[in-house]
Amino acid sequence: MSTVSFDSARAALSPAVPDLATGFHNWHTDTRSRVLEELTIFLRRVRVDELRPAGVDEVLAQYAVGGKCVRSTFMYLGWLCVGEPDAAALRAAASLELLHAFALLQDDVMDDAVLRRGSAAAHVRLSERHGGRDSAPKGFGMSAATLLGDMCLVWAEQMLRESGLGEAALARLWPRYDAMRIELAVGQFADLGNDIRESPNLDTVLEIARAKSGNYTVRRPLELGAALAGASERTLKALGQYGTRIGEAFQLRDDLLGIFGADSITGKPQDSDLGQHKATSVVVTALDMAMPATRRELSDLLHRPELDPAALDRCRRLIAASGAPERIEDMIAERVDDALRAIPDRAFGGDRRAALEQMALLCTARQL
Repeated sequence: MSTVSFDSARAALSPAVPDLATGFHNWHTDTRSRVLEELTIFLRRVRVDELRPAGVDEVLAQYAVGGKCVRSTFMYLGWLCVGEPDAAALRAAASLELLHAFALLQDDVMDDAVLRRGSAAAHVRLSERHGGRDSAPKGFGMSAATLLGDMCLVWAEQMLRESGLGEAALARLWPRYDAMRIELAVGQFADLGNDIRESPNLDTVLEIARAKSGNYTVRRPLELGAALAGASERTLKALGQYGTRIGEAFQLRDDLLGIFGADSITGKPQDSDLGQHKATSVVVTALDMAMPATRRELSDLLHRPELDPAALDRCRRLIAASGAPERIEDMIAERVDDALRAIPDRAFGGDRRAALEQMALLCTARQL
């Protein structure tokens, strides 16, 4: 194991903690930078040297330190809705990126994904390091990625526990943290049977999306940060209402990008949702809204065991013709409006509410 001193490494960080007084753009940029610095220092400290030849460091750089830090930013913002800028609180929020790395590693193994964030998925990368993509190395890659995900799950809690926050603050967090992790697993479990060929309705699809992605991305991180800071039940309720609606909007946007978004934006193959027969909000809405002939053709295509590029392109054209993308856009806008009504100025203060508004727009913006 590495013996790098956590405290000495942390001392190299700039002492300034991101403050909303600098304006949202600067705060957002600085927060992500500090989160990534904290993660880098932590991973250097807990690094398992025996695993480095397998390419684990490169995978961690991709999965834990290569994201947009949406969840950690929301968690730190939840803290700021109650407390003042604080390095330990930011460090605690950074730990969510390790939990997210666990979820991504697990998800990619379950889906046998090819790409993640524009590069080879972890199990692909690890199998290639082991010797290729024939059955034995592929099995190694799948198993190694699963084990690395388990390590990220442990590290996430360790980083949170060692963040520097007091026991009383952490005691307010643990029940919510445990509930979030179980909710995430239950959502993943439900997603195992998420197949458009089973004809699920939109409510069922949205319920799975909330548990697997929406709540875990926005609502729960906000609540965790606010709980750490000792928020009142009234504040937690308002943040929960905001987070639920923005989480739903986030997932609806992700569903649109999963079908119409470019690889360069999603970091995943453009055919991943349709090719895996995923029952997303866009597909279910298209089947519901389409004219009979369009519905029949789209359904026939989606029931094929495999979709070639021509079939995938035809599916996109039929979905677009159904009017579903416009309906999903309306649903996104409705949820953003609902969320912003849940956080009045008098309860959160101008700069905090402005940051919540900007984060809402940032993570639900059109990127097609």
